[in-house]
Amino acid sequence: MTPNRESIVKVFGIAGSSGSGKTTLLDQLIPRFVAAGQRVAGIKHTHHGFDPDTPGKDSWRMRQGGCENVVLVGARHLTLMRHYPEDKPSPEIGEALAVLPPDTDLVMVEGYKWSDFPKLEIYRPANGKAPLWPEVPGVVAVATDAMDQVAGQTTLPVIDLADAEAIYRWIRDYLASH
Repeated sequence: MTPNRESIVKVFGIAGSSGSGKTTLLDQLIPRFVAAGQRVAGIKHTHHGFDPDTPGKDSWRMRQGGCENVVLVGARHLTLMRHYPEDKPSPEIGEALAVLPPDTDLVMVEGYKWSDFPKLEIYRPANGKAPLWPEVPGVVAVATDAMDQVAGQTTLPVIDLADAEAIYRWIRDYLASH
């Protein structure tokens, strides 16, 4: 049996309610992993529809003509645009992992919260939303701006959201031991 990408590359997610600071935290974490010599890829899953192409451009016309996959290549970028019919569900994380280069060391994921891979939840009680960790699979730690309050609510490791270096070290150590 051929192993799937999830068993070859380290995958770690950042989960949380909308507006909790997921992207801001990733902006702080990714450069730390890169500086440590990791080849990092990012996957951002959104439930909102989007089209990265421009109507009328050549690549758009290729898709309109029936191409399911169009690769747009420029001097310093390569983009794969894969079209999924309206009646097909959104691609699962395995499909996103499958298109990444084989020399990727770490994939940082924002979204796919219901997929079962390890993730850190950003939880801000002041936002008035329930925590994800009781229901969402794979939450292995919580980063929060309310340390005392959250530490009493869970047995998971709780890390100060304002300390990006501590969060980086925790994720690095977690990945090294799993």
